Amino acid sequence: MAALVSLVIAEHDNQSLKVATLNAVAAALQCAPEVDILVAGSSTDGAAAAAAQIAGVRKVIQIDTPALADQLAEPLAAQILNLASSYSHILAPATANGKNVLPRVAAKLDVAQLSDIIKVVSPDTFERPIYAGNAIATVQSIDPIKVITVRTTGFDPVAAIGGSAAIEKQTAVESTSSSSFVGRELTKSDRPELTAAKIIVSGGRGLGSGEKYQELIAPLADKLGAALGASRAAVDAGYVPNDYQVGQTGKIVAPQLYIAVGISGAIQHLAGMKDSKVIVAINKDPEAPIFSVADYGLVADLNTAVPELIKALG
Repeated sequence: MAALVSLVIAEHDNQSLKVATLNAVAAALQCAPEVDILVAGSSTDGAAAAAAQIAGVRKVIQIDTPALADQLAEPLAAQILNLASSYSHILAPATANGKNVLPRVAAKLDVAQLSDIIKVVSPDTFERPIYAGNAIATVQSIDPIKVITVRTTGFDPVAAIGGSAAIEKQTAVESTSSSSFVGRELTKSDRPELTAAKIIVSGGRGLGSGEKYQELIAPLADKLGAALGASRAAVDAGYVPNDYQVGQTGKIVAPQLYIAVGISGAIQHLAGMKDSKVIVAINKDPEAPIFSVADYGLVADLNTAVPELIKALG
């Protein structure tokens, strides 16, 4: 059997690494004793230097070219495929980027992708949630290269410092992709990033309007230094942008504290936040499913309870 070596596809913005990379490295170290990181982008010296300091990393492969500035899936997949034969496992966080790139890699390698894993049982056996997290499937793969996306909430991040990996610069391979980058609309916020926040305050359809969301949820988040989240119902109703959505079809989060206000607790929402360390729910319906996962539940009118909570926080 070939040596077990994992390759982690770094999640970054060219200048700095995203925390999700540390969770993916944690999973990779359970798959194989040696782990390399691919940092592919443009002007990525900062991100590559940060990757080299991650504990447990053997080598950082840096591919730097203007053609990868926007990290489009097709040219990035071409770089990964060029390296794939040297690795037993290829992993990326199960983020929008990871879920966009790795299926292309798996298809080109003619292997079955292992999606959203939450546990490494052995180098060829993994656990992943199905049915919105209501069941856990144990999946064994006999493919020569395992292509894996990692649910970041399933793995504690490795230390961001303490390593001293070598940085190996490589030339980009040509991509025959016919797609091109047109534009990007980003939501600017001074608040913590939703998937990396230690505290999240989420609002649901029970708020009744976007104005009420801003009136109640935003000030509470300000008091706690929290990120803002929302249920799919609140997003679909237009209360907040869709990048606030927590759930199976939104962002999977596991903060230290998750406060759900006016959220009934549909299965798809619970799938995205039930791994939170402490869950607080405020809802006037005592039968709301959210209370089944809450550590602390308050059956009350949110229009009264939330202002009182904000006041109590000073």
